[in-house]
Amino acid sequence: MANGKKRIMFACGSGICTSTAVRKKVEAMLDENGYKGQYEITQYKISECPAQSVNYDFLVATTMAPAGLKCPYVNGIPYLTGRGTDVPNKAILELMAAE
Repeated sequence: MANGKKRIMFACGSGICTSTAVRKKVEAMLDENGYKGQYEITQYKISECPAQSVNYDFLVATTMAPAGLKCPYVNGIPYLTGRGTDVPNKAILELMAAE
């Protein structure tokens, strides 16, 4: 954790549209669970993630995990569908609690 904050990557095909929607939902969930101010978020195109991943604690993406990823991956699709968000929420909260 850099500066005491978790570094989180968000990604989709373009690095803009669906990752922004998912980011807002995850930020709200993290803040509701007491993590406000304890994370830094950067958005990328999924193609940029393998090279950048060494600098991050985990990736939340609306695509499949890219080959060569050096950090844990969380499937962000449930945030778009509104179904099954308990699974990525649990994974993200576990990653936030991990040292």
